[in-house]
Amino acid sequence: MRKITVADIISATDGELLCGDINMEIADITTDSRKTADGVMFIPIEGEKFDGHEFIKAAFDLGASASLTHKETDLFLGKTIVKVNDTRIALGDIARYYKNICRIPTVAVTGSVGKTTTKDMIASVLSQKYNTLKTPDNFNNDIGLPLTVFMLEKEHEAAVLEMGMNHFGEIEYLAGVGRPDVAVITNIGESHIENLGSREGIFKAKMEIAKLFAKDNTLIVNGDDDFLVKAKQTDDYKVICYGITNPDNDVYAKNIENNGLDGICFTAVAGGEEYEVEVNVPGEHNVYNALAAICVGMEFDISMDKIIDGIKNFELTSMRMEIEEHKGVTIINDCYNASPDSIRAALKVLGQADGKRRIAVLGDVLEMGDFAKEAHSRLGENVASSGADILITAGDNMKYLAQKAKECGMKNVIAFDKTLEVCNYIKDIITPGDTVLIKASHGMRFEDVYKVIKNN
Repeated sequence: MRKITVADIISATDGELLCGDINMEIADITTDSRKTADGVMFIPIEGEKFDGHEFIKAAFDLGASASLTHKETDLFLGKTIVKVNDTRIALGDIARYYKNICRIPTVAVTGSVGKTTTKDMIASVLSQKYNTLKTPDNFNNDIGLPLTVFMLEKEHEAAVLEMGMNHFGEIEYLAGVGRPDVAVITNIGESHIENLGSREGIFKAKMEIAKLFAKDNTLIVNGDDDFLVKAKQTDDYKVICYGITNPDNDVYAKNIENNGLDGICFTAVAGGEEYEVEVNVPGEHNVYNALAAICVGMEFDISMDKIIDGIKNFELTSMRMEIEEHKGVTIINDCYNASPDSIRAALKVLGQADGKRRIAVLGDVLEMGDFAKEAHSRLGENVASSGADILITAGDNMKYLAQKAKECGMKNVIAFDKTLEVCNYIKDIITPGDTVLIKASHGMRFEDVYKVIKNN
């Protein structure tokens, strides 16, 4: 992080200096009191389970130079404290100010499925020409995105920011902080439909990413998506569409060759020219992700050979379609998160895998609300037709999936209530030669299933 002063922070947040040095330089900002040191400002966040204000003294004891607060607090000799109306909002206000100082080309990525992989591909492509910062891990909300912005250093020449949401207004807020020049929307699925009511609602929420766009901005969308194709109906900013086989899209793929777990190849058609592209992760859905990266690369004037290199050599964020072999067992570790669409895509990958047995280990898709029963039941049909030999599930909603899979003729189906029960069961049935898919919403803690399989 470039150094800014307490005076800058007060100006950005409309804050009030309670004690300390207004001219002090801040070299980093954190919301974790355990990561404080000299020159660091601690921003306490009030959450459902913990209130960061309770750790202000601990942050100072570990060396923090300054802290924000929106509550009454003790003053500390030699330390700087700034009072604001809301520390969570102030975090975004400071990030907005800091991002304006940095002034580097920025790409924002959102969508119901595939945004993390698309972010990774885009960052790999941009890195062929620019020193690029990308959102780490799951830093895609109103806390994580500002913290990502603070990671920008003088040497950075571009940034790729992932933006997630659960409710209306969240993407608009994040876009206001990150101020992207280019935005990508991967698709409109059913993630967070509990809060947004319908795919139409999800579409409106995702389109908030372009609310601040003007003529010099570019929105890149999946032109095969029945909602996102509507994004072309504007003259307010540039819109680029990508897709598969449809020549009406600005960039499209044809001649798709599936190489199982080794990845996928296709011919990209852009600007009337054809280019051979290789993706090192499996699944046709990754063709869409690669096409989005191609569109971004072209917008940033990167040569097509460099774009192709970036796609071929990109590295996935952990627990997203990671494939590894351990003692003869092939593990498809896709357990970071899940939606109905991403489970369908993962099942296609499992079905293309070689192996003695294909085993699908699935946990609940959360935040589905009243749509949960129907959505999980429909997924049961996908499992039954996927080529999976064994289905093991955990969670209340997955019982609907398991039941439908049985009704569709699948024989080996085992349903449990808890993830721990899956862990206890699966360690005794996995044998060399098996291919195992592990997938569930993050709240199901399916990383524990992965650990059990690997350790046994």
